[in-house]
Amino acid sequence: MIELGLLVLVVFVGAFWLIAALIGGLFKLVFGFFGVMLGAFGAMFGGMFALFGIGLAALVVVPILAIALLPLLIPVLGLALLVWLIVHVTRKPAPAPVKM
Repeated sequence: MIELGLLVLVVFVGAFWLIAALIGGLFKLVFGFFGVMLGAFGAMFGGMFALFGIGLAALVVVPILAIALLPLLIPVLGLALLVWLIVHVTRKPAPAPVKM
């Protein structure tokens, strides 16, 4: 009889443990979902400020960088100008459309 009582006790404790674990897992899934949603919102909100900061930094850095690289780019710009001139000098004017 003692063995049967112990077996019933183990079954009840095991069932209670299983139910508690399932409820705990459900809580973990629900709070994990809310954490993911809040994390995604925070990432979007933070990303918006990061893009604003990157854009602001680009407004400051890009003109300085362009002026600093201008001596290196003068030969390339001259070559591009020469190609542009040759293409536009040799191009024939477009024919005028004929009205009917």
